Amino acid sequence: MAFVTANWNPLGEAFYRKIELYEMGWNLKDGLRECLVAAAPYGGPIALLKEPQRRSPSVRPQLEIYSSSGVAMASFPWKSGVVKQLGWTVCDDLLCIQEDGTVLIYDLFGNFKRHFSMGNEVGQSQVVEAKVFHSPYGTGVAIVTGASRFTLATNIDDLKLRRLPEVPGLQGAPTCWAVLTQDRQSKVLVATGADLFILDYTACTAVSPPGLSPQATSIVHMCVSFSYKYLALFTDSGHLWMGTANLKQLNVCVTFFFASDRHFIPSYHFSWCRRPKSQQPSVVIMWDGHILVAGECKNTISYHLEGVSILVPELDGVRIINGTHHELLQEVPASCEEIFKIASMAPGALLLEAHKEYEKESQKADEYLREIKEQNLLGEAVKQCVEAAGHELEAETQKTLLRAASFGKCFLSNFPPEPFVSMCRDLRVLNAVRDYTVGIPLTHTQFKQMTVQVLIDRLVYRKLYPLAIEICRYLKTPEYQGVSRVLKHWACCKVQQKEEADEVIARAISLKLGEAAGISYSEIATKAYECGRTELAIKLLEFEPRSGEQVPLLLKMKRSQLALSKAIESGDTDLVYTVVTYLKNEMNRGDFFMTLRNQPVALSLYRQFCKHQEQDTLKDLFNQDDDHQELGNFYVKASYKEKAQIGHLQSAVDEYNKAKNEFAAKATEEEMRLLRFQKKLEEEKGESLVGFSLHDTIRTLLAVGLHKHAEQLYKDFRVPDKRYWWLKLTALAEKEDWEEIEKFAKSKKSPIGYLPFVEICVKHHNKYEAKKYVSRVTPEQKVKAHLAVGDLEGAADAAIERRNDGEISTVLSRCSPSTDRALVERLNRAKATAAKK
Repeated sequence: MAFVTANWNPLGEAFYRKIELYEMGWNLKDGLRECLVAAAPYGGPIALLKEPQRRSPSVRPQLEIYSSSGVAMASFPWKSGVVKQLGWTVCDDLLCIQEDGTVLIYDLFGNFKRHFSMGNEVGQSQVVEAKVFHSPYGTGVAIVTGASRFTLATNIDDLKLRRLPEVPGLQGAPTCWAVLTQDRQSKVLVATGADLFILDYTACTAVSPPGLSPQATSIVHMCVSFSYKYLALFTDSGHLWMGTANLKQLNVCVTFFFASDRHFIPSYHFSWCRRPKSQQPSVVIMWDGHILVAGECKNTISYHLEGVSILVPELDGVRIINGTHHELLQEVPASCEEIFKIASMAPGALLLEAHKEYEKESQKADEYLREIKEQNLLGEAVKQCVEAAGHELEAETQKTLLRAASFGKCFLSNFPPEPFVSMCRDLRVLNAVRDYTVGIPLTHTQFKQMTVQVLIDRLVYRKLYPLAIEICRYLKTPEYQGVSRVLKHWACCKVQQKEEADEVIARAISLKLGEAAGISYSEIATKAYECGRTELAIKLLEFEPRSGEQVPLLLKMKRSQLALSKAIESGDTDLVYTVVTYLKNEMNRGDFFMTLRNQPVALSLYRQFCKHQEQDTLKDLFNQDDDHQELGNFYVKASYKEKAQIGHLQSAVDEYNKAKNEFAAKATEEEMRLLRFQKKLEEEKGESLVGFSLHDTIRTLLAVGLHKHAEQLYKDFRVPDKRYWWLKLTALAEKEDWEEIEKFAKSKKSPIGYLPFVEICVKHHNKYEAKKYVSRVTPEQKVKAHLAVGDLEGAADAAIERRNDGEISTVLSRCSPSTDRALVERLNRAKATAAKK
């Protein structure tokens, strides 16, 4: 703690510090000399291509991938073309851009993933220089060819190549150039001598930075800030221009004495060093074994470098990597400056001193606390200590600051605990991933920008599954976003281990995943199938509880029989239909039908489908199964839809006979007889009867007066007497042919009695005709008949004669006490007499 400010250097109103992150674990004899190097941001991995220009087939360049601490992750000889640039995507995939315009993509462990080309014309003119950049759309690649043409790909995952307009007067490679991201569009800023041009998709526009020294004859270097908001230009006259990336606002323009020595200029490396919300712009210039930090003021900060180094821009500083060390150069955060600055009287500084005195059991602790409380700044002091702890990389310094914050909280009654608790959790996670064996040197600012989910993804991508799971559990991340997601990635990696048997891997995955929420075994099985391990994929699918996830993959693996069984077990008819449709398209007709015969449920569902969609297929199914009963039914249904009715019905009779269904065969034959009769009558009389039922045919014939033909049907088809009398009575009454009804009633004794005659006449509002049949009604129905025609006297006489209490009561209910008084008295007397007996 006594030496916290030992590595601080002032620049204007701010301080800068250079912190050692790691002593590199790699063993590079010549350091980074003759190496093409690319380091991913946010403490990402480092790629080295040793001697990239070597073209001898016997001795090839070596591509190596390390963690930020120098721990080897991958190494393999480079067997492809000459590499012009290395870079990393936002997902930590390595991009290798070759001079022929081909971009090869490798994962973190050197496994080839895919490649793409930056255009056919690039192969002829060759790539002179390339840059990898990050835009709101993802990772992009920009190149300039020997023909002085720029090509841009804003997102390599959705490749759309843009060939930018020509730069006026440009011959060969430009002096320097950079990619800008403005208004969600990527542009290229090009310097040719002292002239600047902005290239977008449609035009080349000349621009002039405000305040740039007129002494400059050439802009030799430029760099864009990590956020793409700011731009720095360096000229051959030694002038440094810093401003906004849109070139509309100047922040500062300063001159450096060493720049006049022109032979240093080509070896410059340039990077912004600006933390978020900082009011002071600053850049880092590296040349000839030195680093210079320049800002608004005339002064600079100089550091000596050991060996060849590279600068890696970060959100809140610059990482410096050389053959032996990995360091972070950044502006000292405001909270750290206020607490640790010499003679600081900030609340956080006083609280830290108070805690130190408290640990010494000194009364000065109370004096410091009183001073803070008198200014009502104790809450601010705690906040400063918590925030400063997040910006410190040494665990002991973090603990000291957090203890001071905890000490201050004891004297506050309403200070929210969340910031303190959250910082403790964040620091524990950050200290874990900063460990040498992990090698992700994130600052707290970077961690908050990155988010926990992305950090977990990066750990998973590096196969650090135990650490990822512990962090998820410690931060209490929802299981489906945390532990389950990590376990799924672990399982997908596990299935790629070809040295282990399928049974062993399947058992291990099942035991590890158990009942973890949100894990789809089908996704793991898909990965196994993609790796050529079909049997393992099938074993893994046995653990998948959702049939809807099992079936599509089984079909993809050509395991259609198993897919059909799983679909049937699920009880999901839509899923069964999906499999059946797939089988129909993939198999020949005979094999398809035989497959369905072994699965009755699938066969039944397919028949239902065919009934509505494919009638001919349904017929083939019945033929395949020799199902004569269903074939007969099929022909009967077909007879209603097609003109060849007799032919279909005859086929149905034949099938019913084969099925030994005598009733169905006889009923169908009678239907054929009826059809022939209807067609003959239609031809002779012009009455449209084809398709009518026997009942409707007789009724229609009676209605149109064809009584003889109706009689013939009645006899030929042995229609029951009662049904025929009812049909004829109803048909004649609808025609109001009362004379014919009377003849019909006298023709012979009615099998339905004569009450229907009374009721039909009353129904058609003819009581006069109805009364003719009342006398012929049986005694049991006479009361009802008299009441139907409105004859109360007759009904009373019939009821009294039969001495039926129920009938007497029925007649009484229809009488009116005022108009039928005598009749009511008579009925009451009869009712009383009947009751006595």
